[in-house]
Amino acid sequence: MDENKQRSEEMEDQENVEQEEVIDHPEQEVVEETNPASNEVEQLRQEKDETYQRLLRLQADYDNFRRRSQKERENDLKYKSQDLVEELLPIVDNFERALQTDVQDDSAKSFVEGMNMVYRQLKDALNKQGVEEIPAVGEEFDPNMHQAVMQVDDENYGSNVVVEELQKGYKLKDRVIRPSMVKVNQ
Repeated sequence: MDENKQRSEEMEDQENVEQEEVIDHPEQEVVEETNPASNEVEQLRQEKDETYQRLLRLQADYDNFRRRSQKERENDLKYKSQDLVEELLPIVDNFERALQTDVQDDSAKSFVEGMNMVYRQLKDALNKQGVEEIPAVGEEFDPNMHQAVMQVDDENYGSNVVVEELQKGYKLKDRVIRPSMVKVNQ
């Protein structure tokens, strides 16, 4: 009997060991799934992806900033003389008005010739900086270039055509500095 008892105990021990293996095995799978190292690796991978995306956005923002700054610098250089031109335009207008006066005296005529030379030099200097007069009389009215202050009914001109220029307009390169003040035919 002892032998039977001993065998039965051995069988129970063997069954207990098998059950422990079965129990231990699922726990190992659970331990592998919740392994802190794999969670940490996944978390680091996500952080790396987020950092990479942030870096790409930052690089794109920098490139946009650089392009915008370069364009602003180019515009500043292109229109650097705009303030000076705006200051000089009333002077040019006054020169034109002064040169339209009729002079009879010989000494006054030589003075007017000298003023005319100064006026031409001023106009040449403005032209070298890219300042151009806006053509007006006989041209189609363009609200971007002309400022209509009067309308007339003249049969010699077509509809919506500039009849008379009251004040000259100027543009600096492609930018209108001052539009022409004009009379427009209906």
